[in-house]
Amino acid sequence: MSDNIIAVVIGVVEGLTEFLPVSSTGHMILVGSLLGFEGEKASVFEVFIQLGAILSVFILYRDKFLAMLKPQSLRVYGGGLTALHVLVGIVPVMGIGYLLHKPIKTFLFAPQTVIVGLVAGAVLMLVAEKAAKRPVTRSVDNMTLSQAFWVGLFQILSLWPGFSRSGSTIAGGLFLGMSRTAAAEFSFIIAVPIMLVACIYDLLKIWDQLGSSDLLMFAIGFGVAFVTAYISIVWFLRFLNNSTLASFAYYRFIIAGVSYYYFFGR
Repeated sequence: MSDNIIAVVIGVVEGLTEFLPVSSTGHMILVGSLLGFEGEKASVFEVFIQLGAILSVFILYRDKFLAMLKPQSLRVYGGGLTALHVLVGIVPVMGIGYLLHKPIKTFLFAPQTVIVGLVAGAVLMLVAEKAAKRPVTRSVDNMTLSQAFWVGLFQILSLWPGFSRSGSTIAGGLFLGMSRTAAAEFSFIIAVPIMLVACIYDLLKIWDQLGSSDLLMFAIGFGVAFVTAYISIVWFLRFLNNSTLASFAYYRFIIAGVSYYYFFGR
């Protein structure tokens, strides 16, 4: 299979799974293994195309991000999502992620740990749906700083590969009285600075392994991930208007079973 076709396939997988509560890490490990696309080049590629997925969120929520660039956005007044909400939502996971980055990369990025994360994340989502009551916060613009902080704490779970950033944060939002849509939108927005910092950090360490011959493949993957992520976010938000997270939880159980059979059952 040519590198360009692999770029399209991996780009679609990244775009579809990065912001849905299904674990992009689990899917990338499984698909990369199936395609035989592994090693240092694959690691650089998978980090780079995440920037395409990040760009899709920025485009969708550009008005909110531009408003957050204003100095007054660090103060909470008059309603609306502010930079302070985002800051308190990302500090917990960025702090823990910085301290544990090396052991996480060394010990947790393996099929067996991803399978555990897929199952545990699915259980968390089902419990959150069961515990969820009538939401008191229906819009991301009405959430409190306390809700932002606690959702940020739930996001720490996503440091375990397979758990899913959106799955853990949306579940956390449900526990805190947020609507599914509000929790999902906040999950997407706080993912941008976190993913941007993580991607740049990883790329700076491995950028010298990228050759000029790889540029076309990387550009294709970036573009495909951007378009696919944009479409998946728009679809997911519409889906949440009338549906629960249960179907994604059951899907995660299936993927965990398939992964277990593929890596350990043959």
